[in-house]
Amino acid sequence: MAPIRLLIADDHQMLLDGIRALLRDTEDILVVGEASNGADVISFVEKQTVDVILMDINMPVMNGIETTAYIVKHFPVIRVIALTMHSERSFITRILKAGAAGYVLKNTGKQELLSAIHKVASGETYFSNEVASVMMEQYMPQSSSRRIGSEPSIHELTKREVEILRLIAQEMTNNEIAERLFISTYTVETHRKNLIRKIGVKNTAGLVKFALQQGIAEE
Repeated sequence: MAPIRLLIADDHQMLLDGIRALLRDTEDILVVGEASNGADVISFVEKQTVDVILMDINMPVMNGIETTAYIVKHFPVIRVIALTMHSERSFITRILKAGAAGYVLKNTGKQELLSAIHKVASGETYFSNEVASVMMEQYMPQSSSRRIGSEPSIHELTKREVEILRLIAQEMTNNEIAERLFISTYTVETHRKNLIRKIGVKNTAGLVKFALQQGIAEE
């Protein structure tokens, strides 16, 4: 069986090198090329056969969302997986509307990345757990906001939200949390706002109080 021909699109050379190293010993996946922007992606697929593209969202010249839409329209046999640090609903929605078949965060491990590539290449879709949780909240509003008069529950939070809440309770700043979890400060701030809304408090002090009450303030 022929290997899956993979193109990696990202404007950070360190990440490109890292993924190549990660997949070096994987016999059924062949990295056929790299691209640092959307224009390079299109130029590459016009000349060589590609099965799956790992597509960063934020790239110069032509971003990942625009590029995905172009690829899906003009090269429908190519499958696109968004590989990004953004887990906000707006990014997820925009690139899925553009036609991406998968969405994986950059802090994922090797096995999840392999699983995503294999599933998408076989015609399925793949979304990391955190992304799936964000998507589900859009269709299950009661899970993202408490019923009036009910007590907040730790079970209403995603695994990542609990992780961030614990670090907030440890008095870490957004920048410190971002560095610890390898995500953007914007992502941390979005989670902080979502936590305030879900738990039904007014500010960070309320989040800390809730974390202490739930016994999740310590490591």
